[in-house]
Amino acid sequence: MQEKETVVTADVAKNLGLNEEEFKQIQSIMGRMPNFTELSIFSVMWSEHCSYKNSITWLKTLPRDGKRLLVGAGEENAGLVDIGGGLGCAFKIESHNHPSAIEPFQGAATGVGGIHRDIFTMGARPIASLNSLRFGNINSDKTKHLVRGVVSGISHYGNCFGVPTVGGEVFFNDCYNQNILVNAMSVGIVDVNKTVSACADGPGNPVLIVGSATGKDGIHGATFASADLTEDSAEDLPAVQVGDPFQEKLLLEASLEAIRSGAIVGMQDMGAAGITCSTSEMSAKSGTGMKIDLDKIPTRQKNMKPFEILLSESQERMLIVAHKGQEHKLFEIFDKWDLECEQIGEVTDSSRLIFHKSGTVVADVPAEPLVLGGGAPVYEREYSQPQYLKEIEKFDIENIVLPSDFVATARQLFSCPNLVSKRWVYEQYDSMVRTNTMTTNRHSDAAIVRVKGTDKSLALTTDCNASYVYADPYKGAMIAVAEAARNIVCAGGEPVAITNCLNFGNPYNPGVYYQFVNTIKGMGDACRKFNTPVTGGNVSFYNQSVFEDKTEPVFPTPTIGMLGILDHPDNQMTIDFKSEMDDIYLIGNPKDDLGSSEYLRVVHDVQFSPAPYFDLEEEAILQKMISHLIKERLISSAHDISDGGLFTNLMESAICSGIGFEIVTDSDIRKDAFLFGESQSRVIVTVSKSQREPLEQVLEQKSVPFLKLGKVKGENAIIDGENYGKIADWKGIYQDTLGNLMEA
Repeated sequence: MQEKETVVTADVAKNLGLNEEEFKQIQSIMGRMPNFTELSIFSVMWSEHCSYKNSITWLKTLPRDGKRLLVGAGEENAGLVDIGGGLGCAFKIESHNHPSAIEPFQGAATGVGGIHRDIFTMGARPIASLNSLRFGNINSDKTKHLVRGVVSGISHYGNCFGVPTVGGEVFFNDCYNQNILVNAMSVGIVDVNKTVSACADGPGNPVLIVGSATGKDGIHGATFASADLTEDSAEDLPAVQVGDPFQEKLLLEASLEAIRSGAIVGMQDMGAAGITCSTSEMSAKSGTGMKIDLDKIPTRQKNMKPFEILLSESQERMLIVAHKGQEHKLFEIFDKWDLECEQIGEVTDSSRLIFHKSGTVVADVPAEPLVLGGGAPVYEREYSQPQYLKEIEKFDIENIVLPSDFVATARQLFSCPNLVSKRWVYEQYDSMVRTNTMTTNRHSDAAIVRVKGTDKSLALTTDCNASYVYADPYKGAMIAVAEAARNIVCAGGEPVAITNCLNFGNPYNPGVYYQFVNTIKGMGDACRKFNTPVTGGNVSFYNQSVFEDKTEPVFPTPTIGMLGILDHPDNQMTIDFKSEMDDIYLIGNPKDDLGSSEYLRVVHDVQFSPAPYFDLEEEAILQKMISHLIKERLISSAHDISDGGLFTNLMESAICSGIGFEIVTDSDIRKDAFLFGESQSRVIVTVSKSQREPLEQVLEQKSVPFLKLGKVKGENAIIDGENYGKIADWKGIYQDTLGNLMEA
């Protein structure tokens, strides 16, 4: 006996995440009451995760044009940048936050798998991955469980798939106790003449599904990602997908071979909303429609309902539109790689998606109204300044007492989990597979990856200090972009473009939306200054937890994934001290500033303070100068000052080289601010004796502020004549602290 389909009502629509107005809009579009399968299609496509309905208005204000840009934001599955020599770089970052909070291993693993598919579905071969991870209090057993699961998931999928993890960041803060952030970035290389579009041109062309069979995992995953986490969210575990990296490796090789065959018109991976998303977006892009027979879709479970097939987010699947008459080429290729390849329908000129099962039409919906830029709803929410900003305004640096023992204070600060080495994490990742990585033993502020067959290298980084954005969303977002660019410049590269992952709380919260709007404004202004257009990414709202009627949004966390280019490997600059008696210079202005520093939080337990000093024009001048100094071979090392301040960054350079330093602080600046403050637009460089005079001349000519701090010297850290101890001892703290905390 056939099970009756659920009767559609306003309550059913509400349970699917649709509000009353949207439910009425769907009925108007359809010209009738939708059935349950049709309503489910609209619910996932109009979810926040797929439609960006609460963010697209502001996202459109971001700069999207650049001299190297080949594919801009929203045009394809990932951005594409011209790196010269007929090659393009496809790159993108996305979140997998909610799934990772519920099932950390599979949530993180499928996040990695999904972002790699976005890259190779365009015809690019992934060559590197990065990540940005945020967890709660590391002393919590729950946090340790989540860290272990996420890191294991990332390493398992990436290592098995065969793409090196070359960089990333890990932060701990209590605001992420319930809702962690897992952002994954993939980078690939492609011949610019051999890219594939996510289109469905040509009525009559066959539609194929390739890769894994379709199961019940991940159903309503997009809806799950568009709601707050609660104490009952674990019941949504079926919404978490299950990944198979070995299957994806086969899919990668088969897909790239299929592209070379010339038989493909268009291709798109199946991520959020599965078949529903790929059929609707490809059709809407081409102004066509599709006729799909659900009985022809290979499934893992028997008797799957139409909505289960359409909404499944089973991994390692692609939708392909083939040139009619060339299907046999694709069948042969995917059969060779032992992968499913079935024709499930064809492209039509109806502009509608018509799904059949058992000879009956189970859904008939227009493609255009489902997608972003078509008929999907667009909202601009009200926003107002959150109350906590008034607490930040009360901060007075004069109330911060100078330490009585700077050595003990430095040790306390340097032992905090946000500043120590993340070796415990990255040693679980394979960073050398494919042998392109150039920063495994040569430490630069950005990861450097060779483009084989050329002299070029890519400089890659993910950056965001969410504490700065929390304190001042506009300034904090500018700093996130500026730090990413500064890291690439200090590594010897030229910043080219960014992708972003915008992690925020509930957009219906006026304070959260205030954070979002001002973050977009800051990001846009900084990207325009550095000529780094936004190529795409994703918005992840609803990163807040509701427990016992208490709502806790995470810090606004706009993770910046930035791509830079080195035209020659000789341009790479590293952070390590090179030679005894080299001079150490601080380029940029030190400030009496402690805003939002780890020092305030760790040493003084001050949670509310302004964002650190930052001036966009000063930053641009500094970066231009550092780039010039590297190209002219005037400096031996470069390391930007960021988290933990001058002391932490000096210590990192010393630890990398095994050589100590002797410096003197500036008596005009508070000593704690000079050593531990995080004011921006500053870089530590070292200079050989022969280059000291040319360096000072060029800095003076360009009126760039600088300060000679001291020398690379000995085996200790000596500041103002006081011995802070052996570098070897500090190295032990730096390398072992996180592992000890995780094992405690």
